[in-house]
Amino acid sequence: MTDSKNINNPVGQGGGHRKKLSRAERQNNGPHRNLDRQGAADRKAELVRKMREKAQAAEATEAAADAGQS
Repeated sequence: MTDSKNINNPVGQGGGHRKKLSRAERQNNGPHRNLDRQGAADRKAELVRKMREKAQAAEATEAAADAGQS
């Protein structure tokens, strides 16, 4: 099957070749995805840290209120 040479399908007019992808990159597990995962893990760790700080502050406030009532 040959390609026709017209304005919409110019054969041999540049375009180049696609980069050879590693097996991991073909499965969408390339280095860019690893960086995305690391960034997501960092954001999650920061969120967990903030949530723990809020929970500790709430517990301290509650303990102080209980101590004041006794």
